[in-house]
Amino acid sequence: MLILRIIGGLLLIVIGVLFVWKTEWFMRNIGRIAWAEEKLGDSRLFYKLLGIIIIFIGLMAMTGLLGGFLLGTVGKLFVPPS
Repeated sequence: MLILRIIGGLLLIVIGVLFVWKTEWFMRNIGRIAWAEEKLGDSRLFYKLLGIIIIFIGLMAMTGLLGGFLLGTVGKLFVPPS
């Protein structure tokens, strides 16, 4: 399980780095995102922010902190009321 967690985290980190590094390639192949153009001003910023978020998720998954983070932030939404 530890090796799968590390490999999965590294894979997410590589994907996130690609989003940040090759933003122009994603712009040409995926295109502009209307929501990002309206709210952020540019789709390039959206791709870079998405890449950074993916990198953080990969780091948390690799170190085993992702489960605790999700329980601490959105875990209360899925607990039945008592």
